[in-house]
Amino acid sequence: MKREKIEEAVLDQTENLKYKKSGIVRNVNLQKIISTKQITVVSGVRRSGKSTLLLQLMKHFDEFSYLNFDDERLINFDVSDFQNLILIFKKYSQTKVIFFDEIQNVTGWERFIRRIFDEDYKIFITGSNAKLLSSELATHLTGRYIKIELYPFSFQEILNYNKVDYKKLSSNNKAKILQLFDNYLTIGGFPEMIKYNDNEYLKRVYEDIIYKDLIVRYKIRNIKQFKNLSQYLFTNFTGELSYNSLKLALNIKSVTTVQEYVSYLEDSYLVFELYKYDYSLKKQYISNKKIYVIDNGVRNKIAFKFSDDNGKFLENIVFLELKRQQKELYFFKTKNNREIDFLYFENNTYYLVQVSYSLDNYKTRKREIKAIIDTNKEIPNTKNIILTYNEEEIITENNIKIEVIPIWKWLIK
Repeated sequence: MKREKIEEAVLDQTENLKYKKSGIVRNVNLQKIISTKQITVVSGVRRSGKSTLLLQLMKHFDEFSYLNFDDERLINFDVSDFQNLILIFKKYSQTKVIFFDEIQNVTGWERFIRRIFDEDYKIFITGSNAKLLSSELATHLTGRYIKIELYPFSFQEILNYNKVDYKKLSSNNKAKILQLFDNYLTIGGFPEMIKYNDNEYLKRVYEDIIYKDLIVRYKIRNIKQFKNLSQYLFTNFTGELSYNSLKLALNIKSVTTVQEYVSYLEDSYLVFELYKYDYSLKKQYISNKKIYVIDNGVRNKIAFKFSDDNGKFLENIVFLELKRQQKELYFFKTKNNREIDFLYFENNTYYLVQVSYSLDNYKTRKREIKAIIDTNKEIPNTKNIILTYNEEEIITENNIKIEVIPIWKWLIK
């Protein structure tokens, strides 16, 4: 690639940084990132705020070099061009602090990063593909990086953006919190959606990921089939599915193709698979999975809607929050087929988390409590939580304590 073209991109992008706003501070330990000698890797779905987080980090350095590879002028940039890029950086600054955005667009990038890391460069990189980043990092940069997965805004971050003091639950504050939570339930947390409330924005983000990041990158031929699968998963989010059931429902030729399609969607952070908890790893892999999606707003925009979706929206929010907290999550089924939505292990304790829009209905209440009681027969001494839209109580049954907490309150703890 011509050096002049690379230099033009570097200068234009650096100039444009001056006009970008740094946004609200995310729930990320910036000081820890700045002080570490390791490479900082920020991964996550497109438009989740990775570039903004880089901008916030840049403000802690007097000098730095920067390039975003998600630029059409750099479409032919390859690993051999990195040496020219370094010379261009040195032409304008002697800094050894470098920020690279969407670096997975360059095949072989990890070898270059390893080299300049060994030359004592301070490096920050972002990427939107979990698999590409993970495989390359594991191969060439093991033990040399810290990884941060960035999601759309959490509910706490939305409250911070709206300057709501959620630590003081006055009547006015609580009313504002509930109002914002109702919005969050259906429009999600993509930063620019929160800022501009553009109804078409989420659809554009979704289509960019489907076409630019997946169909083009993986050379998917049957585009209609792939898009149908994605829409099916978004429509049936929080549900239990098997690859074979997807194959039959969508008339896809092979289970292998279904697995590949789902893995592509996972790599882009659009969907997530939740495994069933089992002491046998083999059974975990072959059992049905539950599907969750990156954002309720995106789901609302591109999927078919049903009357009972509010409970699913709540469950999806809880899943995403537990992912942000880096829990190793599973769902669980008892021997008599009662289901626990989320199970994780922390501080020598198993946590059981059920999500229900309301416990007003007797059958629903009985079902949720019974699932926890039956699970305790197989996994004793658990910490038990039922998260609801806006109900709060302590239930004690069969000497088992269950906390019922409004999801909005749980999210701001």
